[in-house]
Amino acid sequence: MPDDVALPVRKLGSIAVSAIGLGCMSFSGVYGPSDDANAIDVIHAALDRGISLLDTSDMYGWGHNEELVGRAIKGRRGQVVLATKFGQTQNPGGQNGVNGRPEYVQQACEASLRRLRIDEIDVYYQHRVDPAVPIEETVGAMSRLISQGKVREIALSEAHPETIARAHKIHPIAAIQSEYSLLYRVEAEATRQTTRELGISFCAYSPLGRALLTGQVSNLDALPASDGRRRHPRFADENLEKNLLLVGRVTAFAEEKGCTPAQLVLAWLLSQGPDIVPIPGTKRTERLLENLGAARVELSVDDVARLSEMVPAGAAAGTRYPQGGMAGVFI
Repeated sequence: MPDDVALPVRKLGSIAVSAIGLGCMSFSGVYGPSDDANAIDVIHAALDRGISLLDTSDMYGWGHNEELVGRAIKGRRGQVVLATKFGQTQNPGGQNGVNGRPEYVQQACEASLRRLRIDEIDVYYQHRVDPAVPIEETVGAMSRLISQGKVREIALSEAHPETIARAHKIHPIAAIQSEYSLLYRVEAEATRQTTRELGISFCAYSPLGRALLTGQVSNLDALPASDGRRRHPRFADENLEKNLLLVGRVTAFAEEKGCTPAQLVLAWLLSQGPDIVPIPGTKRTERLLENLGAARVELSVDDVARLSEMVPAGAAAGTRYPQGGMAGVFI
């Protein structure tokens, strides 16, 4: 970022983080091929420009992503707030499994620490709630990791508000992570009614609508053949056509504001409250720099309201995930 623009600071629990973090999932082939050396360069560029929050998971590349991030932060641990996740399990040929049993919590954490080459995880998420295990048992095991000095703060991803409230009674939950963008926000906004009451931060993944809101994806041909987004309903032909009409409104507004669509929607998200920390992901340094430019975009109260009206909650066509994936969220 330019020297005269400081990236604001927000909090996940007790931990101060940059107001915009970096989601690292795309470095492990989810959105088509990725090069490790380039990925490390992008991470270093993020750290050099004031991003402190790196978000990974043990299921991104089934260990690859954590190992990559571990290499990237070697010698720079003091600059990094490291968030990772556990709970999804590999099921070749089928939908991912989920495991929230206390003994697995301990096992998964120790494996992540080894891959990341660190002694303590800053923010440890349950990636998906296990409906077969009471959340009280899972969170109880996560809290013991804090007592052991292996984790600083615990968090949940894609949890239902009732689940969050139950979990918070067992141990303070630092953050909730869910998809949250101008395009997909119904569940996130319902969740925030609870997180704000409890003083829990909200980490917004896919804040660019999986790139739809950048205005750069006009058809499936723009995505690599191995890109997982090709299976997402939002990119199906009729859905994509409807969604691009919404994106067109964002693009026109961005032109008025003298910024890119990505910067506009990130600025909109930041304006929703100081509890919000978006974590856009990218494989390209130029996109990273573009995203950081959202900190320079000034939106009035009227701008925010106008943008919200342009893309009303629930207006997006297609669910957030394919049918199997939807079964594992908001639990």
